[in-house]
Amino acid sequence: MTIATSKIYLDEMHFYAYHGVMEQERLVGGEYRVSLIVDADLTEAVRTDNVADTINYATLYELVKSEMAIPSKLLEHVAGRIGQRAMETFGKITTLTIRVTKVNPPMGADCKGASVELKMIR
Repeated sequence: MTIATSKIYLDEMHFYAYHGVMEQERLVGGEYRVSLIVDADLTEAVRTDNVADTINYATLYELVKSEMAIPSKLLEHVAGRIGQRAMETFGKITTLTIRVTKVNPPMGADCKGASVELKMIR
């Protein structure tokens, strides 16, 4: 058996964080959603059933949580920090897609959220 592709998804993790261009956003905070798609060779984990042979999604979640706790003006900056740290932490990652969404952004529009998505390749 050959595995053509293997991915790990963390969908719409919820955070209350203090990001935004306006000072008020960084003081009051708001709701955010973060989603990750991690491409990695998970063949060994399929064979061994050992968490050491995969990307531990609990550890990945804690990494995202710690980066979301650091205030930034731009979602691009937050997403970039998450991606860089994930790539440095998990050598198995070949491609990482990160989406950071600010729920109900203060821009005078009726929308579900404003998002930034980055795709990083090793």
